[in-house]
Amino acid sequence: MKLTRREIMGQAAKLAVLAAAFKTGSLPRFAQASELYEPFSEFRDDFVRNLARELAAKPYVDEKIEMPADFEVSTYDQYRDIRFNTDRSLWKGEEHKFSFDMFHSGFLFTKPVDIYVIEGDKQAKLKYDPSLFVFGPKVKPPDGKTDLHYAGFRIRYPINNPDVHDEFVVFQGASYFRAVGRGLLYGLSARGLAIDTGQPSGEEFPAFRSFWIKKPEAPTGIIVIEALLDSPSITGAYRFSIKPGDDTQMDVEMTLFPRRDLTHVGIAPLTSMFLFNAIGRPVEDYRNAVHDSDGLMMLRGTGEWLWRPLSNPRTLQISAFQDMSPRGFGLMQRTRRYEDFLDLESKYERRPSLWVEPIGDWAAGAVELYEIPTEFETNDNIVAFWRPKETLKQGGSNTYVYRLHWCATWPTEQPAPLALVSFSGSGVDYDYASNPPKYDPNLRMYVIEFAGGPTAGELSADITASAGTISKVVVYENPENGTTRLSFAHDTTGLELAELRAVLKRGDVVAGEIWLFRWTRS
Repeated sequence: MKLTRREIMGQAAKLAVLAAAFKTGSLPRFAQASELYEPFSEFRDDFVRNLARELAAKPYVDEKIEMPADFEVSTYDQYRDIRFNTDRSLWKGEEHKFSFDMFHSGFLFTKPVDIYVIEGDKQAKLKYDPSLFVFGPKVKPPDGKTDLHYAGFRIRYPINNPDVHDEFVVFQGASYFRAVGRGLLYGLSARGLAIDTGQPSGEEFPAFRSFWIKKPEAPTGIIVIEALLDSPSITGAYRFSIKPGDDTQMDVEMTLFPRRDLTHVGIAPLTSMFLFNAIGRPVEDYRNAVHDSDGLMMLRGTGEWLWRPLSNPRTLQISAFQDMSPRGFGLMQRTRRYEDFLDLESKYERRPSLWVEPIGDWAAGAVELYEIPTEFETNDNIVAFWRPKETLKQGGSNTYVYRLHWCATWPTEQPAPLALVSFSGSGVDYDYASNPPKYDPNLRMYVIEFAGGPTAGELSADITASAGTISKVVVYENPENGTTRLSFAHDTTGLELAELRAVLKRGDVVAGEIWLFRWTRS
């Protein structure tokens, strides 16, 4: 995008700086760019935390951008017709290799988001500038007289190709953000915080109202972002240290300041989509599966490994997995072949898994899983987070530290000590007692396959159900792919719900993840 005549008017020194910057494809340092930045000021390590603490002592103010009357962006098609001019991405071409650009406000994104840049111990706010964007034919460009703020931003880095600066992190909408590892496509999202999810009073959605993006001082491959979170019930100070790679890692440090006592808070919330796969098919579709994630993986404080396949139930289902000092949990995408999805456009086999690694003692609480009915793959219907047992008290402060792994497989250099579930399937079984044999809608057959794990000892399985009866338990090697297959039948006659648990053993030793599933009548 070329500069307008008005934008390049001014002092000769400023014009020379701007010309040099655009020649290299990057914007100037904020100390030299009064057209783009507010005056700079001091930035300290505790700056955002102090802001959050002070804000929590004041009543919440619900701010909204007043859009100009002649700027109409009320539909998705209109909003997608506004694009950032990537020739003007900030820091483009600099040695540290990171750059970023902003999202315009409008459509669903009408809460003001302020973006600051940090260089050394100085900060400067980015002014709203419509000339940074390209407006398509569906949108009349604003005149720039009204401060429309921004709606978020994306970070770019040569994560896949040294000559291509791909976006790999996006912060946009309430406290939502998402990222990818090398070779992956966007899928599930994370959030800064969840409040009152699934409660009769309705869910509260905190929002990041300001961001501070720190310019890397050297090509370390790490970028730091700080954020201020605000909502009627709480404020928070966040620090994200982000390192792109095969496993894109985010170290998250957050301090929360409640405005009221909070009994239902979700720490490290994850949001995904599950429509169907072989465990259940509530809709007709030519594809074999449709989902961004296929299971909830957990490593409990006791060292116990759990795998809970996701489902798309008829009614809202809430599951809580009690724990003390959890060692990890995540919504994972273990299905990695094109043949499993047959979707040339969505490419679900390339969606990331997201693993949460708590740092420090998170004490008592539960990993909670919410499965929401949906008929459409455009709806995120899966939520998981850590819910602390203790109430977050008004006037106090609460600090949590954790690492997020956006990756293809479970993020560890060493293989899991147990066999991991690679497939879960279910369907109606035959009633062989009838003459002739026929399908019995109350008899469900389950097939689970495990990959890896110990090899010494004889295979067996313990299968339990909270209701109904289990039969036809068989464990054997699958010669086609080298996995261990476990199958069993579950009689659901007269039931509406049942909790299933399967434990694979070699001898007396647990040999695989503990498989958990909630069956509900569809």
